[in-house]
Amino acid sequence: MRQDSTPAQLYCTVFGAVLLLVGIVGFFVNASFGTGSNPPGDKLILFEVNGWHNLVHIASGLAGLALARTPAGARAFALGFGLIYAVVTVYGLIAGSNVLGLVAINGADNVLHLLIAAAGLAAYAASRDTVSAPRTA
Repeated sequence: MRQDSTPAQLYCTVFGAVLLLVGIVGFFVNASFGTGSNPPGDKLILFEVNGWHNLVHIASGLAGLALARTPAGARAFALGFGLIYAVVTVYGLIAGSNVLGLVAINGADNVLHLLIAAAGLAAYAASRDTVSAPRTA
């Protein structure tokens, strides 16, 4: 990471790398792609994982790493990811143990999702907008 990186770029790089790693390791814990009211899940440390959850982590991690390259891309990712994870947190608190009958979750996941959302929104807010309006004379 370069010294002149924005907070959003740091967020994308750190969360992207961690989520990619967790998604890959998650397949060694549970690679099941079951569905239904109680999708199968096993714990990776404190967090429920299954094949669907692992794919979400891998896709999120790859997107974060790809968008970390530019300040504007990273800022957009931090905002979007922050908002998506805020919605996922609320949905997880309401739904209980699964999201859409696919992704196994638990209370620890909800707390982590809230922290990811808050960090994303904070990184977005702390990174100045690099696209400025054209100057007029």
